[in-house]
Amino acid sequence: MQAGLKQSVQIALNDILHFWMDRTPDLENGGFYGKLDNENKINITADKGAVLNTRILWTFSAAYNASKDPKQLDIAHRAFEYIDNHFLDKEYGGIFWSVDYKGNPAETKKQVYALAFNIYACSEYYLATHNEYARQIAIDGYQLIQQHSYDPSFGGYLEAFTRDWQEINDLRLSEKDANEKKTMNTHLHVLEAYTNLYRIWPDKTLSAAIRGLLDIFHDKILDLKTGHLHLFFNEQWLVKDDIISYGHDIEASWLLSEAAEVLADPALISRFKKVAIQMADATIQGLDEDGGLWYELSGHGLIAEKHWWPQAEALVGFVNAWQVSKNEDYLLKAINSWKFIEQYILDKSKGEWFWGRKKDYSLMQEDKAGFWKCPYHNGRACLELIKRL
Repeated sequence: MQAGLKQSVQIALNDILHFWMDRTPDLENGGFYGKLDNENKINITADKGAVLNTRILWTFSAAYNASKDPKQLDIAHRAFEYIDNHFLDKEYGGIFWSVDYKGNPAETKKQVYALAFNIYACSEYYLATHNEYARQIAIDGYQLIQQHSYDPSFGGYLEAFTRDWQEINDLRLSEKDANEKKTMNTHLHVLEAYTNLYRIWPDKTLSAAIRGLLDIFHDKILDLKTGHLHLFFNEQWLVKDDIISYGHDIEASWLLSEAAEVLADPALISRFKKVAIQMADATIQGLDEDGGLWYELSGHGLIAEKHWWPQAEALVGFVNAWQVSKNEDYLLKAINSWKFIEQYILDKSKGEWFWGRKKDYSLMQEDKAGFWKCPYHNGRACLELIKRL
């Protein structure tokens, strides 16, 4: 059962990596194309996003760290050089949210979410290369977030700033997000970034910041009664939404545990193992009979879509819950998630994973590659399962 799942995700990982290596490098303008549609048609003039490029850097660095395939390292080098030359703000620090297709700054605001992914990616690239400059970029990013984004009054991190770190009116990551000063999503990925940085820079202040983030998740973001995460907050941590994001619940279930394990604190590890099981159990509410995970539930009802990334995170979250609890029901849920992915999400003719399926199983007409469609969720899920199984 485990061996079959491991073999299947190894094949899927190879397919993901080859898709991005073969189809996305922009040989004319540098870096990677900003957008490919469902049919793999390239939008040559699409803006290039920080999230896409840093996630490519992380994915190919992590893949190389697992395989030692020099072709994967070549893609990581390409991503790092493009980020260094075009995304890094050499005047004010941090990285731009986007550049145009020729690499000129487009949206220059400082979104803490993007800074976090650059820390995450440069830390992984350092593990692959021992490039001290990459390590310093990651450390500098951490210090910028602590300096400008950390809220000393109420704890946690503020969402976004102007290019020169002033207050900004529009704090949102995307149009669908609430315009609030603090979000679960940014805190989760700051935690993820700090955890990866700690692997290469076990600094005392960084350890304290990770502990602070774990406390915030336990005390402010996680609803300990339901096992679900709240998503949006004002500065004082007043909850400003009624949304359940099943994908984020299951993703956070294992990322919180991972942070505790990297700190090697037995009390924290024990606490977040219990949390992981509670959050996995809460996520089960969002599973359909076909093994797929629904997107979101709110006071407005269920968003009856099955996007690629919650399916990927369900693989890892349920395997993690099985490893923590030894209850094979969780492993079976991961296997059912994989069966859904194989049947409905993998693009077996044109490569990579589709964005998702609607309730009637029709394809969602969204990016195959783009601002948010990256090789990170699905690539990381495959890497995690290969390691864990």
